[in-house]
Amino acid sequence: MAKSMDTITCKLQSLEERLQAENESRRLFETSTMGMGRPNTLRRPQLTGLDNIPNRNQMTLDFVRPTVPATESETDKKLKKIHKQTGILTINGHKYKSDIKDLEHLGDLGNGTSGNVVKMRHKPSGMVIAVKQMARTGNSEENKRILMDLDVVLKSHDCQYIVQCMGFFVTISDVWICMELMSMCFDKLLKLSKKPVPESIVGKVTVATVKALSYLKEKHGVIHRDVKPSNILIDERGNIKLCDFGISGRLVDSKAVTRSAGCAAYMAPERIDPKKPKYDIRADVWSLGITLVELATARSPYEGCNTDFEVLAKVLASDPPRLPDDDNFHFSSEFHDFVNKCLTKNHVLRPKYPQLLEQPFIKYYEVAQVDVPQWFKSVVDAAGIKTHRRQVT
Repeated sequence: MAKSMDTITCKLQSLEERLQAENESRRLFETSTMGMGRPNTLRRPQLTGLDNIPNRNQMTLDFVRPTVPATESETDKKLKKIHKQTGILTINGHKYKSDIKDLEHLGDLGNGTSGNVVKMRHKPSGMVIAVKQMARTGNSEENKRILMDLDVVLKSHDCQYIVQCMGFFVTISDVWICMELMSMCFDKLLKLSKKPVPESIVGKVTVATVKALSYLKEKHGVIHRDVKPSNILIDERGNIKLCDFGISGRLVDSKAVTRSAGCAAYMAPERIDPKKPKYDIRADVWSLGITLVELATARSPYEGCNTDFEVLAKVLASDPPRLPDDDNFHFSSEFHDFVNKCLTKNHVLRPKYPQLLEQPFIKYYEVAQVDVPQWFKSVVDAAGIKTHRRQVT
């Protein structure tokens, strides 16, 4: 038993080191982009010969030019393909052949996987959009993330629960993904309101997120791997959408193997346990369960843990989190049951998306009339802030 615990402890330490390394990688990435004039000063990449640059599903990563010809990587080949569609933006059903100079910087929105997200106005159409700016470095892992993020949003144009891509720009030094502008993520919303999200709103979040995740799995064989409140967006119209696919992974025989880091607090036990080398979409189901508990209570189930190691150890050693059942919170039995199913510690017993979509909690909120726009307006009005809107008035 002691030997088993020592093994788990070593694996936890290894995973924590990878999480720390990833955080350091992101920090260095942000530092390097700031040095290039981002995010505080918007750098305009050189677009010499834009029409002749290859295309987008394949980003030719020319970052480091070797003196000896090197074998072109699969990532480079995909980036080349993608180049052909660079600068073609589809806005309100109309295609615009655009230049980066057609985008006017309006402010920063935040940081996503591998990139800085800014608000910009597309001058020819007047549309205000979100642009995720990612620098093309010599780091192959960063390049794969850029490609994965771009590939998923491009393919997901027919899913109403995934943030929509309007087009992109690929240059020698950057990739800019142009997306519909959402108002806020739920992580920021929680910090603004400092209050739990009502169960009716959480119900709509659940429907949107499960349908988005199910779509990714069924249509594209993709697992998200980073489900959390900051990657669930809302707009003033009440639309709720999933975003940020940089560390998403391809499923092989419905399984994922890569131990790509994510956020420790939302990581499923099977992604930590050294005895389970493979995992599947039920890891995202666990992350969804943690997200729902956090939204409904306005606090993380793992608050009080000071390090990623403590969080990971608690995930493995403790009983799974549950919704509180006391005088301060009054949740329906259907909501309790849904969360308990998502947070089933043994992933073999945890339901997959077809089973989740049949749960009474989802069935009810698929059709329930909930005034999400009014609730969102009340939260931002109480906080005294202005939300991001698509049109410049």
